[in-house]
Amino acid sequence: MKKIIAFAGSNSKESINKQLVTYAAGQLENVHIEVLDLNDYELPLYGIDYELKFGVPDNAKDFLNKIQLADGLMISFAEHNGAYSAVFKNLFDWMSRIDGKLWNGVPMLLMATSPGARGGATVLEIAKNRFPYMGGNITGTFSFPSFNENFENGTITNEELKNNLHQEIKALENVL
Repeated sequence: MKKIIAFAGSNSKESINKQLVTYAAGQLENVHIEVLDLNDYELPLYGIDYELKFGVPDNAKDFLNKIQLADGLMISFAEHNGAYSAVFKNLFDWMSRIDGKLWNGVPMLLMATSPGARGGATVLEIAKNRFPYMGGNITGTFSFPSFNENFENGTITNEELKNNLHQEIKALENVL
């Protein structure tokens, strides 16, 4: 059975991105899904001095290992000031010190959501443009606007958005 790793680029306990990625992963069939929480992988702030003195923390190694053993990835990015959240960027930096091609060619669906009408489109664009240089095999992207108006009781209520996401999920399934 294929294994999918899903996570939100957020450490908020009420993360709307975690809600979205959990919903999206739940739409896949005949796969084993593991939803990771960045709170379970706390890391010191990346810095070369820290790395030289202490090495790469085990949490960065463990997270990267899960990614590299996966058959597919689903990531939903929180957008902080138009970019990655600090917690995701820090994890990303640590993992890249282990392997510059950290995404390992694993097929991935990239998503973002926000309470606003742009749905995290800026951070999604950053990831879409950056990840291929680091081994990213992006099968699709999905920006989900106005989360609070379009997501209730664990599901997408806007049929057009739901259909758009399902098309992106199918594209990922087709390469698994």
